[in-house]
Amino acid sequence: MLRGLKKMPLDITAVVTVADDGGSSGRLRTDLRMPPPGDIRNVMVALSDTEPLLEEVFQYRFENGEGLAGHNLGNLMIAALKEITGDFTQAVKELSKVIAVRGEVLPASEQDVVLLAEMTDGTIVRGESQIPKSGKKIQRVFLDPLKPPPLDEAIKAIACADGIIIGPGSLYTSILPNLLVSDMTEAIRSAPACKIFICNIMTQPGETDFYTASDHLRVIYEHIGERLFEYAVINNEVPPLSIQQQYAIRKQQLVIPDIERIQQYGCHVIADNLLLYHSVLRHNADRISRHIMELLHQRMDQRQSG
Repeated sequence: MLRGLKKMPLDITAVVTVADDGGSSGRLRTDLRMPPPGDIRNVMVALSDTEPLLEEVFQYRFENGEGLAGHNLGNLMIAALKEITGDFTQAVKELSKVIAVRGEVLPASEQDVVLLAEMTDGTIVRGESQIPKSGKKIQRVFLDPLKPPPLDEAIKAIACADGIIIGPGSLYTSILPNLLVSDMTEAIRSAPACKIFICNIMTQPGETDFYTASDHLRVIYEHIGERLFEYAVINNEVPPLSIQQQYAIRKQQLVIPDIERIQQYGCHVIADNLLLYHSVLRHNADRISRHIMELLHQRMDQRQSG
């Protein structure tokens, strides 16, 4: 989605979760007591305007070497700049200049945050990377500490935004951790911005098995209260059976666009063919961006006429 939006005449601020605890991010988080850089690195790459080779270097993951194997070079660069500047957010800003990021990338919080899940059988699973592996159905997720302080810059960006877009992404382990940061949901509710939810195309094993589009909204509202979004952008195209079968092997299904149930949550629904397929299914970033721009223009026209 960000790859499409950066082509538009927009001033983008991406607020990114800091609950990741797996892989290279998890190791750096433990070793250096810093927020995990992985999700932020991926967002920076999506918003960057740089040569393909530099992007490939930034995303390079070492396969060999004691201590280096498994680490991502971009993660290490963020960690190094954090050590140099003494501040994680400043490190992200400085590196954003190097790779020509169009917009700003901010962590939701600089607090050391751990994501936990209560499963339907009452057990608690600790750690973002462990939750989908539990083999159990998720009842709810929560943070430790329960209400980590938000980054002030993120709250300010939300307050003055014309549009606030949430999703797509892992429902329990990427979207909800941002919304559970202290004051984050309240800031979104009180902002005059157009609030848009972008629904996932496929379900995610261990998180949203057999979920429909309205199930995604239901879960968000069960965690933070209803009536947050004005619009829901959902895919209504069915991929070829051969592609569905490829995903079925990985225990993933198409997210069903149950439009009437979404409307019951007070959302205006924008349903369109949002599929883009190469080796995997992805959202059509350009098409989503056009829908978002239309909604933003409508809001601006309403303000001017009002």
